Amino acid sequence: MLRVLTALTGLCASLLPAAALVGGAPPAVQSIARHVVLIVGGGSACTGVAIAPDLVLTAAHCVVNGGKFRLASFEGTRPTIRNVANVAAHPQFTLRDDAPDVGLVKIAPQPRGHLLPVTFSDRRAPITVGDRFIVAGFGVTKPNDRRSAGKLRAATLMATGRPNNQIVSLIDPQTLGEKAGLGVCNGDSGGPVFEERGGRLALIGIISWTGSNEGEPRCGFISGVIPLPRYHHWIVETAAKMGSRLEP
Repeated sequence: MLRVLTALTGLCASLLPAAALVGGAPPAVQSIARHVVLIVGGGSACTGVAIAPDLVLTAAHCVVNGGKFRLASFEGTRPTIRNVANVAAHPQFTLRDDAPDVGLVKIAPQPRGHLLPVTFSDRRAPITVGDRFIVAGFGVTKPNDRRSAGKLRAATLMATGRPNNQIVSLIDPQTLGEKAGLGVCNGDSGGPVFEERGGRLALIGIISWTGSNEGEPRCGFISGVIPLPRYHHWIVETAAKMGSRLEP
C-alpha cells in the first residue's frame, strides 16, 4: 500500500502508502529481485527488502495495525512462501509524510532457504536535487486496478524539491513531475530505494507515500522516500531484540 497525500483510496485510509510502479516501469532484474519480497496481511499488500537472512525492512504503515502476515519471494520459477514470527513499527510513526515510516518483519524459522540481504549505503554526502535512485515494488501498474499488482518492477527516479534526512521526493527524470510518468503506487510501500556504489546496489531508503497536484492522478508524479541513516540505530537495536543480527 502507499500513503497518498491528496486522496487516500486503496489499501489505507487518509494518507495512503504506495503501491506498484506505474508509468511503464519494466520488470526488475535479478540483481534487484533477489533482495525484495511481497508482504501480504492485515488486509493489504506491501513490498519489503531483506536486510538479514531472517529479517525484512518495510514501511511502518504496512505493519502498525498488526494482523497475520506472510512473505513471498521469487528466487526461482515458483514463489517461496514464508511465515512471519513478529513485526515491529517505529514507535514514533504517525501518518505525517515526514514521520519515521519504517518497520521490521521477522521471518519464522524455516527448514531451509534464506533471503539474500542487501547492504546499507554508507553514503555520507547529503542527497541533492538531481541525484538518481532505483526504486522497486510489487504495486499496481494501473491505479485502482489491483489485478495489475504482484509483479516486481523497478525504475530510476530523480530527487527533487528540498531533500533532507527525514524525507526525499522523487520524480520521473523524463516528465519532471509536470505530468504523470514513472512513480510508485499502491503496493509499493516499503519497497527499497537503492543507489549504485561501485557497480553494486546499496540500500538508502524505503518507499513511503505518493503525492500529486489536485485533480491529477495520485500515482506517477511524486514518490515519497524515507531515508534510512536517521533510523539506522533503531533498525539495528530492534533487529537485535527480535533475534536478528545485521551485518556491519
